[in-house]
Amino acid sequence: MGTFIVLMLVAGAAALAIRQMIKDKKAGKSLSCGGDCSRCRGCRPDQKPAADDTEK
Repeated sequence: MGTFIVLMLVAGAAALAIRQMIKDKKAGKSLSCGGDCSRCRGCRPDQKPAADDTEK
């Protein structure tokens, strides 16, 4: 019975974490995003990189 309770607690915590990740993704937040859109090509692939990011 104790194992079942622990399993339910872990499953509940995982569900809450996944729900929060989905909510953050819809709000435009991400762990991999630093918030500097001028250097980002991940969100909008058609966006040109900043001038100092071009290879020579």
